[in-house]
Amino acid sequence: MAQTYIEKIAGKFAVGIGKGEVVRSGDFISVRPAYVMTHDNTGAVIPKFQSIGANKLADPRQVVITLDHDIQNESEKNLRKYKTIEEFAHSMGADFYPAGRGIGHQIMCEEGYVWPGTMVVASDSHSNMYGGLGCLGTPVVRTDAAALWATGRTWWQVPPVARVELRGKLRPGVTGKDVIITLCGYFNNDEVLNHAVEFTGDGIIHLPVDQRLTISNMTTEWGALAGVFSVDEVTIDWLKRRAMGNNSHPRLNDSRINRLLNEINDLTADPTATYAKELMLDMSTVEPYVSGPDSVKLMKPVSAFRKDTVKIDKAYLVSCVNSRTEDIREAASVVKGKKVVDHVKFYIAAASSKVQQESEESGDWNSLLDAGAIPLPPGCGPCIGLGTGLLEDGEVGISATNRNFKGRMGSRNASAYLASPAVVAASAISGKIDYPWQGETLKLEGYCREGERSKESPSAVKIIDGFPEVIEGELIFCHQDNLNTDGIYPGKYTYRDDFTPDRQAEVVMENYDPEFGKLAEKGDILVGGFNFGTGSSREQAATALKYRGIRLVIAGSLNETYKRNTLNNGFFAIEVPDLVRDLKKKFGADKPTVRTGIRAKIDFKNSYIEAIGLKYSISPVGTAAQELIVAGGLEEWVKNIQRA
Repeated sequence: MAQTYIEKIAGKFAVGIGKGEVVRSGDFISVRPAYVMTHDNTGAVIPKFQSIGANKLADPRQVVITLDHDIQNESEKNLRKYKTIEEFAHSMGADFYPAGRGIGHQIMCEEGYVWPGTMVVASDSHSNMYGGLGCLGTPVVRTDAAALWATGRTWWQVPPVARVELRGKLRPGVTGKDVIITLCGYFNNDEVLNHAVEFTGDGIIHLPVDQRLTISNMTTEWGALAGVFSVDEVTIDWLKRRAMGNNSHPRLNDSRINRLLNEINDLTADPTATYAKELMLDMSTVEPYVSGPDSVKLMKPVSAFRKDTVKIDKAYLVSCVNSRTEDIREAASVVKGKKVVDHVKFYIAAASSKVQQESEESGDWNSLLDAGAIPLPPGCGPCIGLGTGLLEDGEVGISATNRNFKGRMGSRNASAYLASPAVVAASAISGKIDYPWQGETLKLEGYCREGERSKESPSAVKIIDGFPEVIEGELIFCHQDNLNTDGIYPGKYTYRDDFTPDRQAEVVMENYDPEFGKLAEKGDILVGGFNFGTGSSREQAATALKYRGIRLVIAGSLNETYKRNTLNNGFFAIEVPDLVRDLKKKFGADKPTVRTGIRAKIDFKNSYIEAIGLKYSISPVGTAAQELIVAGGLEEWVKNIQRA
């Protein structure tokens, strides 16, 4: 039976698959990924791991720990946290990279953990980046990470797969960042939401690996769970350059590359594989674009910004998506011999210490410093709203990062735009969004169409002991589409590991609607819009609602990572698009939160919801999901497995 590349990799890393059994999209499987990476959130994973009753890692070689998010914070509390994480990693025999070594995703690629044809997960939403090297990179959450530490495996539902054909060749001055900004802004109706994306087409041979990593990284913002490129000679050449004939490296070495060459024919989809969606973008029609403000679904060519002056206050060349050697070189070529305008602060941070060293040796780093750029240490920072250089009230920033959600990089009263490193650098020099690109503006060429995969009829639902056949409650309606995890649970609380359940309940939905806490009551059923829970992988966006007493979440569609967080924490979220549309018609969008006065009945046995005098079908809630709810989440499920 023909398979997509995603299905092949999932089957390769599945546990308990019978002989001749083929993994398909939609299957719930147990997986044993090659590696699992955690970063600063290791501080929150450790107590979860310990609460499971585990005292050693199931496979120390599977676990990678990096410190990268809050590295500018030198408070006694944070340094103590970092020391605890380092001591834990060493005591358990896990691979550890200290603060200053770089962003975890970059380290995973530089150090050969990310490998074509493998599955690698991380407790961070931008693990999609690994797809630039032909690896199935996908996010897990902290509870998953603890389960992986303890057992070596976790659960995964194979998502629907979309095929994205990239045709043609980029024109000079246009980059991979422009491609992903175009994909997010041109196909901006959730075409690939909760899908895994396979990039193919005659255009990918012209994309260097660094640009593929950028595109894969931002498939997260596009709504996808993974964005994986085909493996070709460009991939192999990148690995060879990193190995440089070195056979002493445990992962990135010539012997392993030679074995990969023998497997390369298998690192592709079957010719007759079918897809849930098929999209095409002609890259020769792409030009430098700017995304925003405050949304990746909005974009305009930089030429339009040159006509309509948008003054900026801050510019950023930081983050895992666009701070590699090639990106720094691109920015340096723009600013060389020029100066950052007086009213702009231009912040730069390399993706890793190796990247910074390479850029210093080439002279690119010093070109940026000579122009007036402000250096930050290799790691995260402004992108996540931490450290130096955050946007303040009324400011406008342009950034080569991956997210421009309102409030993400500082004040909610600021505006954030995204662009390529070259556009960011040119804007820092001009003091406004700018880039002297001389190419012709062409009409974008692309399409999206439904694939050929047939829809299977759901099987009858068996309700296990302890799982309710029926749930009832009043609907509280939050109409907003694309409500991100920053809106549900503000980022400034994310790394406060001592934040109690009661405190989480108090601040839930604070960024979305400050009045939510006064309106919501225990036992309510929250109905959200479409793409609910998009954004970062913080699980508090699920637990805070649970602690507030919300029975479950209904949405038009759910971000898959958010859905995973709910199940892993014994909470629940389901998709009922028709109900959401009807509530939007009935209540409109004047108020962010409405107590509807509507009592709903959810029948899990017969797979429907009764509300507003109507019946709405829901997808059957299978045994795997029921077991997690009954156990109270993945931690207790793991404990039950260990006791058995």
